[in-house]
Amino acid sequence: MPPTPDDLIPLPAVLAGPLLRRLEPTRLVLWLVGTRQLSLTLRLHDVGDIPLGAEQCTVIPVGRRAFIHLIEVTLQSALPCDTLINYDLLIDNKGIADWAPHLRYGNAASPNFVLRSTIDQLLHGSCRKPHHPAADGLLCVDRLLAAEHVATERPALLMMSGDQVYADDVAGPMLRAIHALIQRLGLFDEHLEGAVVSDSARLYEHPASYYHRADLLPALESNETLRERFFGGARKPIFTSSSADNHLVTFAEVMAMYLLVWSPTPWTLIDPKPPALTAERLERYALEQTRIDAFKAGLCGVGRAMAHLPCLMIFDDHDVTDDWNLSAQWEETAYGHPFSKRIIGNALLAYLLCQGWGNNPDAFAGVLEKTRLLSSTSQYLDSAIQDDLIDELLSFQNWHYVLPTTPALVVLDTRTRRWRSEMNLKQPSGLLDWEALSELQQDLLDHPSAIIVSPAPIFGVKLIETVQKVFSWCGYPLLVDAENWMSHRGAAQVILNIFRHSRTPGNYVVLSGDVHYSFVYEVLIRHRKAGPRIWQITSSGIKNEFPRALLEWFDRLNRWLYSPRSPLNWLTKRRRMRIVPHIPEHAEAGERLWNSAGIGQVLFNEKGQPREIYQHNSNGAEKTRMLAPDLADYPD
Repeated sequence: MPPTPDDLIPLPAVLAGPLLRRLEPTRLVLWLVGTRQLSLTLRLHDVGDIPLGAEQCTVIPVGRRAFIHLIEVTLQSALPCDTLINYDLLIDNKGIADWAPHLRYGNAASPNFVLRSTIDQLLHGSCRKPHHPAADGLLCVDRLLAAEHVATERPALLMMSGDQVYADDVAGPMLRAIHALIQRLGLFDEHLEGAVVSDSARLYEHPASYYHRADLLPALESNETLRERFFGGARKPIFTSSSADNHLVTFAEVMAMYLLVWSPTPWTLIDPKPPALTAERLERYALEQTRIDAFKAGLCGVGRAMAHLPCLMIFDDHDVTDDWNLSAQWEETAYGHPFSKRIIGNALLAYLLCQGWGNNPDAFAGVLEKTRLLSSTSQYLDSAIQDDLIDELLSFQNWHYVLPTTPALVVLDTRTRRWRSEMNLKQPSGLLDWEALSELQQDLLDHPSAIIVSPAPIFGVKLIETVQKVFSWCGYPLLVDAENWMSHRGAAQVILNIFRHSRTPGNYVVLSGDVHYSFVYEVLIRHRKAGPRIWQITSSGIKNEFPRALLEWFDRLNRWLYSPRSPLNWLTKRRRMRIVPHIPEHAEAGERLWNSAGIGQVLFNEKGQPREIYQHNSNGAEKTRMLAPDLADYPD
């Protein structure tokens, strides 16, 4: 292929990263994307230089000028815990200070990290939508790290519990930037089956590519259900206003999205202009552009934070598509058509390379080898290999993981191992099936305390769950995102029984997000003095919020209808449990739900119990402490 003008313009060596992923005293896992296959050397303070050869660095090309570097270094001697460890990545004898100076704090020569001996504090959040008007909550992490110089006071990790990207809800200016970056980096094209367009190149230039992607489905009566289930399912007038008008389709689009939401560097390589749009669409585009510009301005801080703090991740629906695997009927429809199956598979493949691998590299050794075969000497991905790999990823059962920390950290995959309804295929599936729940119980046995990461809250707001149940009964679970632990009788009973098991932990902390507002519930088993004690800690969206007026009404009605002495509590599956809400420090009288984008912070005592719970607000307001109430006010 002859060189294009862009091929003749020098590119920076690194597009994004390094991101710190799973860090242990004898193993370091990092993620980086370069514009070529890089010869890297890891420099560790008091250890020295470690050349990163093929055994330490797996390189996956995703374009002519884009190469993912998956770095895993095993050390002979354990690194010290609870101390600052400076590190650097050398490229052509130049360090991070030369090729990514924005990743340093102050006058530091290079970034650093801390390996915490225990999880005595962590940060957590989910739902980072670039074009939402709220400020970016990851900048709260950046500010916190910039102000904290004591190693033992640094959080052990940042837990990102879903919707790190919104593959199904993309602003017009972001999609325009994605297409510009695809061209600039030569990200690989692909053939498309079952769509109006035959390949990705025709998709990008099609008139429906912006704000009308549902129209790219074949115009056949038999595909009406596919249109409704897949592209139409994102419209939720009751809970959210998300839209799938610009749903990402190709692997290249999703890869470009990851680069653009985690690093400022790709933005410096492109200068996208608005496409041809109607006046109404152009007005929407201009509004979205102001929000994308504000998002882009904070990416130096985002990259800096993720280069200093270990980042663990798990998917939720928007990382792939809205309502992903919500019901058995949804699965039959989406996976039964080659076009929608490819869309889902492309997002899952990008998740593997950008998120999943770094959580637990050991689980992906086999499938990772197949990703290298995707690209050939041509500009197109091999369709047969791509489809086979997607089939394998859709049946993959090791997205979840457990960290051998104190307390134990158990991260759940609540998307792909679902308990499907056998009575009615339209009914919401349970968030974990029987086999996955059995494995969860085994993971928890004999731990004195545990932190469970469930993208959706296990103990949610009862009124909202009731509304979701009513809509599910009426056959409209898609309208209200009817995905909660109590929506499926079998899954609900088993997870509650696990909490009551005598050999499972005495102290549980459940970290969740998904719902775009913050709340904390302390949960106790009625008439049992010996425990266990459970804390449901839910963080607001990192860059997303619940409609404010609607949440105020839900909060108020929930307090009236499900007060501690309300008989309605005995109609719920949690009637054997006492649910005690914590009170947001700055909330108006009576409020239990806190609605402000940001990041959650939990500090633990030596027993693994939360001693302080905060929500850092991205709007610059003082952090909000979640205050524990007097348990005497909540009868047993």
